[in-house]
Amino acid sequence: MPNEDSLHPKSGARFLFERTSKRDDGADYDAAILTAADRVNYKAVLSADGAVELSAIGAAAEQALEKKLKNIAVVIARGSKRKRSDGLDPWPERILRWRNV
Repeated sequence: MPNEDSLHPKSGARFLFERTSKRDDGADYDAAILTAADRVNYKAVLSADGAVELSAIGAAAEQALEKKLKNIAVVIARGSKRKRSDGLDPWPERILRWRNV
């Protein structure tokens, strides 16, 4: 696993999801938004029906970054049914995405 410093991008933002538990109908993740200067942590509850709950741990990120985090979480949640039908784990252990912001 990369060290914490290597996760901070030089530009844009990285969105990290690390699964903490899973159920048949969803999963819980520790999520984070990483920028060049900051890391903002969240708890994320994802459901197979596409529902997503985000809770900031401490101060929340700016609204635009939090919206991107939620959009990525929704894509993960909605894709879980397809992954299951393809014989894959519907709730990956770790997901890392980069977006230009």
